Order: sequence, then structure tokens, then C-alpha cells
Amino acid sequence: MIFNTYILYSFTKDRYYVGSTGNLSDRLERHNGGRSKATKSGIPWQLVYQKSFALRSEAYQFEMYIKRQKSRQYIEKLIINDNGNKPE
Repeated sequence: MIFNTYILYSFTKDRYYVGSTGNLSDRLERHNGGRSKATKSGIPWQLVYQKSFALRSEAYQFEMYIKRQKSRQYIEKLIINDNGNKPE
């Protein structure tokens, strides 16, 4: 099984959300379906970054690392370095 750390972007709120999961498509559907309290107000969410790991603990540790940065600038640099551009 593959585990992912992911970053979502809400155009509505101009905010990022960082999470980790073992089923990215289901998790994105839950975020955009309003079934996640933390992201309900920002619908719709766009997946702007993902990184895969072999272990759940690795994905979670990377999620926590990103969150500890407490920096929108860090998140945007991570996205740019991975995708080559920011969300539009």
C-alpha cells in the first residue's frame, strides 16, 4: 500500500490544507463533499501537491514536518519545486 502526504488549496478561502492518507482519491472526495469539519468551509479544494511513502508513519511525519514550518511561503516553495508552478 502507498501512503501520501498531500496539500490542498482552496480558492474560496485562499488557504492551504496539509494532510496524509492511504487513499488519496477517497480523502479528496471527502474534503470536497463537506465530510471533513476542518475543510468544509473551503470547498472546493484542489490537490496541488502529493508525495508518496511506503509507510503510513513516514507520510504522517512529513505532514507534521510541513505543519511545523508554520509558513505559507514554505508550502508554496514546496509546490513550486514539485510542480513548477503555483495554483491559479
